[in-house]
Amino acid sequence: MSRTFVWLLAIVGVLYLALCAALFVFQRALIYFPQPRTQSIDATIFKLPVADAQVLVSARPHEGPDAFIYFGGNAEDVTLNLPAFSQAFPNQAIYLLNYRGFGGSSGSPSEEALQRDALALFDMVHAKHPNTVIVGRSLGTGVAIHLASQRPASRLILITPYSSLEDLAAIKMPLFPVRWLLKDKFESWKDAARITVPTLLIAAEHDEIIPRANTEKLFRHFPAGIASLEVIPNTDHNSISESPQYLKLLARGM
Repeated sequence: MSRTFVWLLAIVGVLYLALCAALFVFQRALIYFPQPRTQSIDATIFKLPVADAQVLVSARPHEGPDAFIYFGGNAEDVTLNLPAFSQAFPNQAIYLLNYRGFGGSSGSPSEEALQRDALALFDMVHAKHPNTVIVGRSLGTGVAIHLASQRPASRLILITPYSSLEDLAAIKMPLFPVRWLLKDKFESWKDAARITVPTLLIAAEHDEIIPRANTEKLFRHFPAGIASLEVIPNTDHNSISESPQYLKLLARGM
């Protein structure tokens, strides 16, 4: 083996380790893309009672037993959903969590922080509305399914869900040891086995972000008879909510 080849191997090894280190240090910047809250939409904004940050919730209050909590995607301004949700679900209170760093909330997002905030929000909502449905989309499905495994939700709806961030990262970055690099893994497949309430999974036919096989992998981890899977045709990861079937399926899941 020539000295030049050895040096090339060494340089490649150093570059690879440097990339691994960069992925480890900056991984949350690759997972979370905080968005500001749209100010033009009429929403009731209140602070979640947590001690270490100002976490804001966009809401449409409504008296009565029925409510749903929504957890959005990794680059979503959840408040944008409020007009359509309010029209489609006039008899339910609506609560949309602005993750830390999103929509005017302070702090930085992480799996642990989002899950902790979700528990606090559910406890507050459920005290007023005993029939509380949990809804998650994309990244938020990991938050939603974990919450439903810990609290007495009435139903669970997962829009474009995944089995785990670790699985997705392994698909997107097969050359890197993501199992050891990832801090936020959102292992939804583990939580699926503990779900006992009716659950609806909604997938996009042409999802370019979360492969259908990955959603189906999650689906197989639910107990028998608990979950159903619906695929909205002619949609992708971001356009799924534009389909006329989207709100109809949400209503069915409620």
